[in-house]
Amino acid sequence: MMHARWLSIPLLCLAPLAASWAADCPELLQGSLPKLGGKEQIDLCQRFAGKPLVVVNTASYCGFAPQFEGLEAVYKANKEQGLEILGVPSNDFKQEDKDSEKTAKVCYANYGVTFTMTQAQHVRGNDATPLFAELAKQSSAPKWNFYKYVVDRQGKVIGNFSSLTKPDDPEFKAAIAKAIASKP
Repeated sequence: MMHARWLSIPLLCLAPLAASWAADCPELLQGSLPKLGGKEQIDLCQRFAGKPLVVVNTASYCGFAPQFEGLEAVYKANKEQGLEILGVPSNDFKQEDKDSEKTAKVCYANYGVTFTMTQAQHVRGNDATPLFAELAKQSSAPKWNFYKYVVDRQGKVIGNFSSLTKPDDPEFKAAIAKAIASKP
């Protein structure tokens, strides 16, 4: 019994640090999402805090799915400057497979995606994940697949782009450059 008490003291000392860390994390990045093709969770704050970020809701069977290639090109061109891309598959618009293994095949094998992808999530309405609820609060909810949100290093949305905006669009690229140049 005495040992258990001594073991709990270090844990009690860490509790304020955890609360402080959560307080320092932008609202947008609080929480975690399951990684596509695995069992691990992506701690959004730990993975993306202080980094420029593009969040995009995806769908394997959408006519905009070829944008995966453009997003991958943007990622490869900017990852050395800290850019991260988070792809979040969703069946909210009825164009995503219910089988996450098939989704992973489309993303990783068919399109060669190397940026971070999650398992399918709700991205709009009352069922939206906290990430997409906050994106909607800061800008607007996605109206279709492949809505792209550019987030600065402080966790603030500085631009959102419709499905019609291709990853090589000058305005989209300018927003990414602004996010990369932003201060943490």
